[in-house]
Amino acid sequence: MASRQPYPGNLPAARTTSDWRIIRRMTKQARPYWTRIGFIFLLSLAGTPLSLLTPLPIKIVIDSVVGSHPVPKMLRGIIPQDLQHSASALLTIAIGILIGVKLLSYLQSMASSLLEASTGEGMVLDFRTRLFAHVQRLSLRYHDTIGTSDSTFRIQYDAPSVQQITVNGIIPLVSSATTLVGMIYVTARLDKELALVALSISPVLFWLARSFRGRLRQRWKNVKKLESSANSVVQEVLSSIRVVKAFGREGHEEERFFGRATTRKQELLRVSFLQDGFDLLVGMTIAAGTAATLFIGVTHVRAGLLSLGDLMLVTAYVSQLYDPLKALSKKMADLQGALASAERAFALLDETPEVAEHPHARPLKRARGEIRFEDVLFSYDGRHPVLQNVSLNVPAGTRAGIQGKTGAGKSTLMSLLTRFYDVSGGRILMDGQDIREYKLADFRDQFGIVLQDAVLFSSSIAENIAYGRAGSTEAEIVDAARLANAHDFISALPNGYDTLVGERGMRLSGGERQRIALARAFLRDAPILILDEPTSALDTGTETTILDALERLMHGRTTFVIAHRLGTLDHCDMQLEIRDGTLIQRAAVGAGSQD
Repeated sequence: MASRQPYPGNLPAARTTSDWRIIRRMTKQARPYWTRIGFIFLLSLAGTPLSLLTPLPIKIVIDSVVGSHPVPKMLRGIIPQDLQHSASALLTIAIGILIGVKLLSYLQSMASSLLEASTGEGMVLDFRTRLFAHVQRLSLRYHDTIGTSDSTFRIQYDAPSVQQITVNGIIPLVSSATTLVGMIYVTARLDKELALVALSISPVLFWLARSFRGRLRQRWKNVKKLESSANSVVQEVLSSIRVVKAFGREGHEEERFFGRATTRKQELLRVSFLQDGFDLLVGMTIAAGTAATLFIGVTHVRAGLLSLGDLMLVTAYVSQLYDPLKALSKKMADLQGALASAERAFALLDETPEVAEHPHARPLKRARGEIRFEDVLFSYDGRHPVLQNVSLNVPAGTRAGIQGKTGAGKSTLMSLLTRFYDVSGGRILMDGQDIREYKLADFRDQFGIVLQDAVLFSSSIAENIAYGRAGSTEAEIVDAARLANAHDFISALPNGYDTLVGERGMRLSGGERQRIALARAFLRDAPILILDEPTSALDTGTETTILDALERLMHGRTTFVIAHRLGTLDHCDMQLEIRDGTLIQRAAVGAGSQD
């Protein structure tokens, strides 16, 4: 395998994207849910009049039940005249309003909660699916360089930012702003001076939010990066648990995980300290505003400008006025964690696949299988060529054996043929057409691949065989297994074709996994085969069984057989060797003569 060079793509940059740019992208992502989000917003607005009504019963009790003031103007047209002078009737009405407002508040909260959960989970699922679909289409070079753990973390843990920003972020921000306007209006109607004093702290709160926002975002980005790093240790160790146990490295891996998790904890503590410092400054600013309001309010009561009930009402409104002010300033700071996650998720979406489909790609049903390499050049980094001046013609139905030392470029050559990478120079043709001009999905359907280490998925044997061709019938699966000499051992299993193979097929032996991989290739029935050391890790008896199946599989198909030793390629029509990035033809028999 040729050495991999640093990935030249658009790796997630350290530069911080502006809040509004991320929010705009996130609102586009949430477009299918705008109707539901609108209902959530309307429900949140319903909380504003309920908040305005909450302190009203207290004013009625203090001014009209205990005191002798008339009922508030808003109620004079609703309450019958004879009841307005009855203390017991007014007390009953006040209690009724109190209970009614609380009941409506709980119903509004319950409806909002259920709709938010349904909408939020739907948006997260859609965003995760979009990220997963995109990451599958990224080049192998990206996955080789970045690793699977980072992409997994972004799909699983950064995708919920769509809910945190839209449902838990934007809606509360707008709702708080609306509530704030309502509270300012009502408070100003009662006492303009008190409203002005109460609002005087708002510039300070927004200045604090602006000051802390950038630092919080950067801290949260660091936390997410460190969380991904710690998660990568877990994924790497569990996927290689046999090696870890074989070398007794459990303690070492535990220390490695603990070290990364500790670094993440320390960074999270820094975020918490910064967040708590912000909360302290916001709280003290609001306390100062409340104290000033209370002082001036008492002065106005003594001067006869306000009743005691009005003071209680104004104090309650000022307290509720500060709630949206506090929510606006805190939400702008709290959102930085979600914005950091969204930035990471969009950075993944912004990665462009190196292997792109031609805008006017040609469909392809079934190829004849003629392959031609013309002066092919390839480099991973654009500077050091791995393959150069590779020219070769493989007629349809030819068996081409490719030999070479480890790292010579054998697998790279096959990766170019299957368009896992695109050539840096020259071109590859299939049936006389540049392979870059075919539809990518149609083109890849022309290949059956059997690797040295058979790749199975954690599902049943039947599902693994059928993986190469969706919609296969049970009879077709069994026929493919027979051709691969796998039916007998599958039938002997307690659950037969329904047997679960375990993660990466580890409940089966190497020979059994290889025969299932062969059955998959038989079922796919592709015109071109790539066999990458398919028998090198097997015992002699198993190798004989698989070679017999391989002979049937290769019949009538263009086949590329990769091996380290020329002796294993005696059955091939042409024998090739890759040495120092160049292709040398060693032998040609029958149909395989080189142009």
